[in-house]
Amino acid sequence: MTKVVKIKTGSKFEDHGSYSRIVAVDNWIFVSNTAGRNPDTKEIPEDVGAQTHQVFANIERALQAVGASLTDVVMSRVFIQEPKDTETVMTIVGEKFRGTDPASTVTCPPLGSTVYKVEIEVTAYRGASTAEIEKRTISL
Repeated sequence: MTKVVKIKTGSKFEDHGSYSRIVAVDNWIFVSNTAGRNPDTKEIPEDVGAQTHQVFANIERALQAVGASLTDVVMSRVFIQEPKDTETVMTIVGEKFRGTDPASTVTCPPLGSTVYKVEIEVTAYRGASTAEIEKRTISL
Protein backbone atom coordinates (compact mmCIF):
# COMPACT_ATOMS: atom_id res chain seq x y z
CA MET A 1 0.00 0.00 0.00
CA THR A 2 1.28 3.47 -0.89
CA LYS A 3 2.18 5.68 2.04
CA VAL A 4 2.01 9.48 1.76
CA VAL A 5 3.68 11.67 4.37
CA LYS A 6 2.98 15.42 4.37
CA ILE A 7 5.20 17.67 6.48
CA LYS A 8 4.53 21.27 7.39
CA THR A 9 6.97 23.57 9.18
CA GLY A 10 4.44 25.92 10.74
CA SER A 11 5.11 28.64 8.19
CA LYS A 12 2.21 31.06 7.75
CA PHE A 13 2.76 30.75 4.00
CA GLU A 14 2.09 26.99 4.07
CA ASP A 15 -1.12 27.58 5.97
CA HIS A 16 -2.26 30.47 3.79
CA GLY A 17 -1.47 28.65 0.52
CA SER A 18 -2.59 25.25 1.82
CA TYR A 19 0.58 23.37 0.93
CA SER A 20 3.13 21.15 2.62
CA ARG A 21 6.89 21.74 2.78
CA ILE A 22 7.39 18.09 1.86
CA VAL A 23 5.19 15.45 0.38
CA ALA A 24 6.77 12.00 0.38
CA VAL A 25 5.04 9.29 -1.64
CA ASP A 26 6.77 6.03 -0.78
CA ASN A 27 10.41 6.81 -1.69
CA TRP A 28 9.66 9.86 -3.85
CA ILE A 29 10.13 13.14 -1.97
CA PHE A 30 8.88 16.48 -3.26
CA VAL A 31 10.18 19.59 -1.49
CA SER A 32 8.25 22.81 -2.13
CA ASN A 33 9.99 25.89 -3.47
CA THR A 34 12.12 26.99 -0.52
CA ALA A 35 13.33 30.49 0.33
CA GLY A 36 16.20 31.63 2.53
CA ARG A 37 14.20 32.57 5.61
CA ASN A 38 15.82 31.29 8.80
CA PRO A 39 13.09 29.21 10.48
CA ASP A 40 14.30 30.11 13.99
CA THR A 41 14.83 33.87 13.64
CA LYS A 42 12.39 34.40 10.71
CA GLU A 43 15.04 36.66 9.16
CA ILE A 44 16.12 36.64 5.53
CA PRO A 45 19.75 37.55 4.81
CA GLU A 46 20.27 40.48 2.44
CA ASP A 47 23.22 38.81 0.68
CA VAL A 48 22.28 36.42 -2.14
CA GLY A 49 25.04 33.97 -1.15
CA ALA A 50 23.85 33.89 2.46
CA GLN A 51 20.27 33.40 1.26
CA THR A 52 21.37 30.49 -0.94
CA HIS A 53 23.16 28.82 1.98
CA GLN A 54 20.03 29.28 4.13
CA VAL A 55 17.87 27.79 1.37
CA PHE A 56 20.06 24.68 1.41
CA ALA A 57 19.98 24.50 5.21
CA ASN A 58 16.17 24.61 5.06
CA ILE A 59 16.00 21.94 2.36
CA GLU A 60 18.45 19.68 4.20
CA ARG A 61 16.43 20.02 7.40
CA ALA A 62 13.24 19.13 5.52
CA LEU A 63 14.81 16.11 3.80
CA GLN A 64 16.17 14.82 7.13
CA ALA A 65 12.60 14.81 8.47
CA VAL A 66 11.80 11.99 6.01
CA GLY A 67 15.10 10.13 6.24
CA ALA A 68 16.74 11.59 3.14
CA SER A 69 19.56 14.01 2.32
CA LEU A 70 20.83 16.24 -0.47
CA THR A 71 22.62 13.23 -1.95
CA ASP A 72 19.19 11.72 -2.67
CA VAL A 73 18.15 14.70 -4.84
CA VAL A 74 17.46 13.74 -8.46
CA MET A 75 16.01 17.06 -9.71
CA SER A 76 16.47 20.69 -8.69
CA ARG A 77 14.73 23.82 -9.84
CA VAL A 78 16.57 27.04 -9.08
CA PHE A 79 14.73 30.37 -9.27
CA ILE A 80 16.93 33.47 -9.13
CA GLN A 81 15.35 36.93 -8.86
CA GLU A 82 18.13 38.82 -10.65
CA PRO A 83 20.09 37.30 -13.57
CA LYS A 84 23.25 39.06 -12.30
CA ASP A 85 23.16 36.76 -9.23
CA THR A 86 23.22 33.56 -11.29
CA GLU A 87 26.97 32.94 -11.00
CA THR A 88 26.96 33.38 -7.20
CA VAL A 89 23.94 31.15 -6.71
CA MET A 90 25.08 28.45 -9.13
CA THR A 91 28.55 28.33 -7.57
CA ILE A 92 26.90 27.38 -4.26
CA VAL A 93 24.49 24.98 -5.98
CA GLY A 94 27.49 23.35 -7.65
CA GLU A 95 29.26 22.97 -4.31
CA LYS A 96 26.19 21.44 -2.66
CA PHE A 97 25.41 19.01 -5.49
CA ARG A 98 28.97 18.13 -6.56
CA GLY A 99 29.00 14.36 -7.13
CA THR A 100 25.21 14.09 -6.84
CA ASP A 101 24.66 15.85 -10.18
CA PRO A 102 20.84 16.00 -10.27
CA ALA A 103 18.94 17.12 -13.35
CA SER A 104 18.38 20.85 -12.98
CA THR A 105 16.41 23.82 -14.23
CA VAL A 106 17.68 27.35 -13.60
CA THR A 107 15.53 30.36 -14.40
CA CYS A 108 15.17 34.02 -13.47
CA PRO A 109 11.47 34.78 -13.09
CA PRO A 110 10.07 37.34 -10.69
CA LEU A 111 9.68 35.73 -7.27
CA GLY A 112 6.80 36.26 -4.85
CA SER A 113 8.58 39.18 -3.16
CA THR A 114 11.69 41.20 -3.93
CA VAL A 115 13.07 40.22 -0.51
CA TYR A 116 13.63 36.73 -1.95
CA LYS A 117 16.74 36.59 -4.11
CA VAL A 118 16.74 32.84 -4.66
CA GLU A 119 14.36 29.94 -4.14
CA ILE A 120 15.02 26.26 -4.80
CA GLU A 121 12.67 23.30 -5.18
CA VAL A 122 13.89 19.71 -5.26
CA THR A 123 12.68 16.21 -5.94
CA ALA A 124 14.50 13.38 -4.20
CA TYR A 125 14.29 9.62 -4.21
CA ARG A 126 15.03 8.04 -0.83
CA GLY A 127 17.97 5.71 -1.38
CA ALA A 128 19.26 7.37 -4.56
CA SER A 129 22.50 8.17 -2.73
CA THR A 130 23.26 4.47 -2.31
CA ALA A 131 21.97 3.28 -5.67
CA GLU A 132 24.25 1.98 -8.39
CA ILE A 133 25.10 4.94 -10.62
CA GLU A 134 25.91 4.68 -14.30
CA LYS A 135 27.32 7.88 -15.79
CA ARG A 136 27.32 8.51 -19.52
CA THR A 137 28.34 11.43 -21.68
CA ILE A 138 26.51 12.15 -24.91
CA SER A 139 26.64 15.03 -27.35
CA LEU A 140 23.47 16.95 -28.07
